Amino acid sequence: MDDEKPILEQAADAMSSAANATTDTANTVVKKVRKARRKVAKKMTPKKKVAKKSKKAAKKSAAKKSPKKAGKKAGKKATTKKKKARKSKR
Repeated sequence: MDDEKPILEQAADAMSSAANATTDTANTVVKKVRKARRKVAKKMTPKKKVAKKSKKAAKKSAAKKSPKKAGKKAGKKATTKKKKARKSKR
């Protein structure tokens, strides 16, 4: 301790340095947690993407197998659009 500084000033300096130290450690902990979260997110996302791709591939193959159904659905959509257009004109 400095003998030239008053005791209150020395205590205030000690308190502020302690507060700065705790904020610094808290910031480093937050940074580490964020890094860990990113790593976990990177590990989890490829599995989900693979699952989505397989579902899309299955849908495409199903559409290729039944072109009649696709044509029927397109026709139904067109007729519903026409009906809605007629109602909106009224």
